[in-house]
Amino acid sequence: MSSENGQGGGGGEEAPPEQLALIREAVRKAKVPKAKPRTWRGAALAKELPVARVLVDKGVLHLDRYFDYAVPEELAAVAQPGVRVRVRFGAGGRTVRDGRREGGSLIDGFLVERVAESDYSGPLAALAQVVSPEPVLGPELLGLARAVADRYAGSLADVLQLAVPPRHGRAEAGKTAEPLPAPPAPDPGSWRRYARGAEFVKSLAAGGSPRAVWTALPGPDWAEEIARAAQATLASGRGALVVVPAGRPAARVDAALRALMGEGRHALLTADAGQERRYREWLAVRRGAVQAVVGTRAAMFAPVRNLGLVVVWDDGDASHSDDNAPFPHVREVLELRATRDKCGFLLGSWSCTVEAAQLVESGWAAPLVAEREQVRAAAPLVRTVGDGDLARDEAARAARLPTLAWQAVREGLRHGPVLVQVPRRGYVPRMACAQCRAPARCRHCAGPLEAHDAGALRCGWCGREDAAWQCPECGGFRLRAQVVGARRTAEELGRAFPAVPVRTSGREQVLDTVSGAPALVVSTPGAEPVAEGGYAAALLLDGWAMLGRPDLRAGEEALRRWIGAAALVRGQAAGGTVVVVAEPTLRPVQALVRWDPVGHAVRELAERAELGFPPVSRMAAVSGTAEAVAGFLSGVELPSDAEVLGPVPLPVTEAGRPRRVGGPPPGERWERALVRVPPGSGAALAGALKTAQAARMARGGGGNGSEAPVRIRIDPPDIG
Repeated sequence: MSSENGQGGGGGEEAPPEQLALIREAVRKAKVPKAKPRTWRGAALAKELPVARVLVDKGVLHLDRYFDYAVPEELAAVAQPGVRVRVRFGAGGRTVRDGRREGGSLIDGFLVERVAESDYSGPLAALAQVVSPEPVLGPELLGLARAVADRYAGSLADVLQLAVPPRHGRAEAGKTAEPLPAPPAPDPGSWRRYARGAEFVKSLAAGGSPRAVWTALPGPDWAEEIARAAQATLASGRGALVVVPAGRPAARVDAALRALMGEGRHALLTADAGQERRYREWLAVRRGAVQAVVGTRAAMFAPVRNLGLVVVWDDGDASHSDDNAPFPHVREVLELRATRDKCGFLLGSWSCTVEAAQLVESGWAAPLVAEREQVRAAAPLVRTVGDGDLARDEAARAARLPTLAWQAVREGLRHGPVLVQVPRRGYVPRMACAQCRAPARCRHCAGPLEAHDAGALRCGWCGREDAAWQCPECGGFRLRAQVVGARRTAEELGRAFPAVPVRTSGREQVLDTVSGAPALVVSTPGAEPVAEGGYAAALLLDGWAMLGRPDLRAGEEALRRWIGAAALVRGQAAGGTVVVVAEPTLRPVQALVRWDPVGHAVRELAERAELGFPPVSRMAAVSGTAEAVAGFLSGVELPSDAEVLGPVPLPVTEAGRPRRVGGPPPGERWERALVRVPPGSGAALAGALKTAQAARMARGGGGNGSEAPVRIRIDPPDIG
């Protein structure tokens, strides 16, 4: 303060105010303060529809609703329904200034709608930012996401995390090409091999919405047949969506669509494409530039305009079930879309799941199958090697390859490549006593002993080597492989056929195609490459390893894996032969020999109906610690017809071992209870579980509070 000011301040009452007081007075008299970014303090609100309803990106059930925010005038033009926004969340009512709530952390969200008034009577916070003016969440996608969230007892925010890909600015700024005119209706082509195949394609081209469960004939024509169905749908002026389990089949359908319709008519949505390309392709679909989509799991939510057909290929593949909450399955989501959009539905596979058989039995979909003459002409000859054959076979006792399989390989190599399917990768994953077949266990931690190379035995849990193992049951010293891995099988076949090249396809390196030259191709299930002209023969080894899994779907899954490999073999008329090492009297083996996956699925469905197992009933899995599961079940208001099975302990995940999806954290002991309801009560069950879980999370039971977490999964893929 200056001396003049000091003297003036101590004089009479008419002295001027201090400099600081003058500044305060000027600030008070200012009419409209300048808006502060992301708080918009003092900024004017939009003149029309000044309230925005926002879905915040908080994937917790007790916050699964919309929140109202004020729309500043400067954002009124870009704050339109469907855009991405950022808002302040979590401040409560502690900080309110000039009737506007402030504070809280910035989080992402979607603007759902604009309204004139809020149902909330208190002060509203303002929208902090419109991230992009691109509307990515339309009413159709929002309604579908809400339906999926309700069906799987999940939150809408979690579903939208799966449905809307992450934003990429460069892709969003790019221009989208104009849509091409509708292509001409295709010729049915190889669809004529099926009893009602040509009628199915013609119905799509005429604007119809047929629903079919399609049992595809063996061979490579399935991709072209899907492409023809999609082209027929586009010819009617509607869109088509095709979802496949992995990138390799997606590439085949993509190539078939390009061959039929050319470039620019469809989009490919896979994780392998990268964030920018995937978002650019997704935007092309959202903006209506293309009307056909082929992709993997996340493509089930693709915003195709005027949807006329949804297709899911190989619905039994585990990749169709999402590993993120709320764990939706592609088949169920596409069924919802077919019902909501009144469009066509095509579920196709070389095999047939129990769920597919139920769709036909209920009348929701019609069967689309070939006559038995067509099946016999396209399918290879299937021969079996059972335990009795192995006991009498000197070659099988001395080596892994039975005489019949040896002969099939030798004969097949004269005409082309031979496929060998092995249930496990690696060298020798599991060992057992050669005399009594008791599993070989580590003497220190009781973990399974494995052979990682030609000699050393090592525990799969603690890693200790055991050079002097002895069977505790019978005292034997000799070991045998329970399941021999792909690398060990390739090594043995290489010694047996030294002049023939051996190639492997598995997790480390998955081959897409192989040439038609003679070669041995050793593959794990699902990684079988396509051979030019088809394989001359195939060996399906260690069938009991897949059939012996403690799972309700073990037989169905084994048959699906076998048929998937055998479908790559030439037909019986061209000399194609398949040898499966499994007991021939078992139902899945007989279904493979007769090439009758539909009959197997129908019988499985009848048995599950008698026992009350899915898909005849709806089921939910509740897992957590024993105290948490018991407390949750005691507080949930289940439907009156619900039945609780269990709880039973879950296998403990060892430290350093791969953790199964939904499994307990390493070292923790969890239990799982199954809740079963009859048909018609599935929605009530999901609603009850969602309500109870939301209340638990509000009390701090989501894993960060005082209560232990509880995990809920509707329609679990494996129930033991």
